Amino acid sequence: MRIEIDHRGADRAAPRHPEKAHRPDNPIQRKPAWIRVKAPTHPVYHETRALMREQKLVTVCEEAACPNIGECWSQRHATMMIMGDICTRACGFCNVATGLPRALDPDEPRRVGEAVARLGLRHVVVTSVDRDDLADGGAAHFARTIGAIRAAAPGTTVEVLTPDFLRKDGALEVVVAARPDVFNHNLETVPRLYPTIRPGARYYHSLRLLDRAKQLDPALFTKSGLMVGLGESRTEVMQVMDDLRSAEVDFLTIGQYLQPTAKHAAVDRFVTPEEFEDYARLARAKGFLLVSATPLTRSSYHADRDFAALRAAREAKLAAAAPA
Repeated sequence: MRIEIDHRGADRAAPRHPEKAHRPDNPIQRKPAWIRVKAPTHPVYHETRALMREQKLVTVCEEAACPNIGECWSQRHATMMIMGDICTRACGFCNVATGLPRALDPDEPRRVGEAVARLGLRHVVVTSVDRDDLADGGAAHFARTIGAIRAAAPGTTVEVLTPDFLRKDGALEVVVAARPDVFNHNLETVPRLYPTIRPGARYYHSLRLLDRAKQLDPALFTKSGLMVGLGESRTEVMQVMDDLRSAEVDFLTIGQYLQPTAKHAAVDRFVTPEEFEDYARLARAKGFLLVSATPLTRSSYHADRDFAALRAAREAKLAAAAPA
């Protein structure tokens, strides 16, 4: 039996995923050529990493073992993960540590804003762990962080990738009232796989969250993402696309699931680049303003470039619908 240990600090010298220790190992498959990435070596990568350490900030890039970290950090793009690095959920796909989170750091929003300004970001993605232990799920902390970014870097557009705020009445309203430019919440997988892949969540609650965000602010861009390669069928993915369009979601991302450790859900198969192109074609035909579907697509991958394309797509759609 192999349990992954986090060695980044003495206070973290414990199993990263204690809730998964009893599970049998799922061998990690060798990745195909189209999904391999180079180890980060660019000097700007190390500068970005040093800034995150200096500001005592957590990034999902590191915590979720994102394969794109070398490319993104070499361009000074980092996705901030607020409210700590310990999640109250234990999803079958996720590499973020599970356990009892620490108290919120009231100075964190300011430090995030300062880091965004120093990195010179045109667009920033702010995400978080699930905080089921908090009465509002961390919604007010999201709002304070958005405000701090606006104060420190007024020209930066802000995208939030939030938890589902399950059983947290009023939480979504607090986040939307802070006026992010993009509201993102990932469905992650098809409904049939929720019991094993996303056991603490509810598919239709997440779908309603996205729908409600658009109702609260029709001008808000909404976004959601899926992983494939977990055993879902093409028909199931198409149904999720239809569900998202019924909620008027603007932007869909689809990427390959990669197994973080032997204790996580196994990769059912590696979806080919040609299949991703097919998914992108289908999604565009269903009416999404923007679609990113590649093996290495992640929610915040190329988010700055994608936001510009998303805004341009909406403007083009409005111009086409305007009377002559």
